[in-house]
Amino acid sequence: MSNGQTTSRYTIERLQSIDRRIIFVFIAAAVIIPLLLGASLKEETTPIVRALFDYVDHLPEGSRVLLSFDYGPTTAPEIQPMVDAVLRQCIERKCKLYMMAVWATGHNLVGQTIEEILKSEYPQLQYGQDYVNLGYKAGSQGLIRLLVVDFKRMYSTDAAGTAIDSIPMMQNIGNLKNFDLIFSFGGGFPGIKEWILYAGDPGHIPIGGGCTAVSAPLLYPYYPSQLVGLMGGAKGAAEYENALIQAYPKFSNMPMAGMSLMMSQTVSHIVIMFFVVLGNVLYFIGRNRNASTKPGGEK
Repeated sequence: MSNGQTTSRYTIERLQSIDRRIIFVFIAAAVIIPLLLGASLKEETTPIVRALFDYVDHLPEGSRVLLSFDYGPTTAPEIQPMVDAVLRQCIERKCKLYMMAVWATGHNLVGQTIEEILKSEYPQLQYGQDYVNLGYKAGSQGLIRLLVVDFKRMYSTDAAGTAIDSIPMMQNIGNLKNFDLIFSFGGGFPGIKEWILYAGDPGHIPIGGGCTAVSAPLLYPYYPSQLVGLMGGAKGAAEYENALIQAYPKFSNMPMAGMSLMMSQTVSHIVIMFFVVLGNVLYFIGRNRNASTKPGGEK
């Protein structure tokens, strides 16, 4: 066997036995580097996301939008980009924002969102006039059922303990039927499904939502009769962000978390596919070499 053939066989054998930790390093780099560079990938907006965006974009000035933070820190990377995009659009439409949580973990996320989006990007907004933080209340779907009938029975104060009746934008809120749109962000229990069953259907209130990718298939059947629209996972968030940029070019130079996540996801998938293809190619090369080698040893 020539030196060239020996070197080639040695190289193939080394590649076939590559340490899996090296592959993990490549995948980690594929995820991290696009995020650090701020690279983003535009997504074509699908009909179910477009329907949700268009519904919000046609809300008249002063419309009341209730946003329920039904998620926790573990799903925040998927859900938070949706929340941020919806908030920005609602503010552009001059909607009144009512934020609450039926998950205990959602309480801190409401406060974090107010600090990072509302106070940071829109310092001109006034608490109690343009937005309000109602905080977390226990009760799951039972809470939602009660809010359809009597909102202030459960919310006598806001998250800071301020009396509800002293907050200007709460004075005409009697129940959930006084809202023009309800957004639920999450996908777990309670979440979008419970808002549909216990608020949207009995109260004839439009419901929109954003959920994790794994939860989306279970919620698609509710569209379009019971759901205005739905964002599913990072892809849904990126689609909504793309629609936002198209409608409001002022956001085109602003980093969009959903689009960045899709870039990382795409690059990491390419890296994984590369190693899958490489592994199969090396396998067939090695099998052909073995098949062409006689039992005596060399060819």
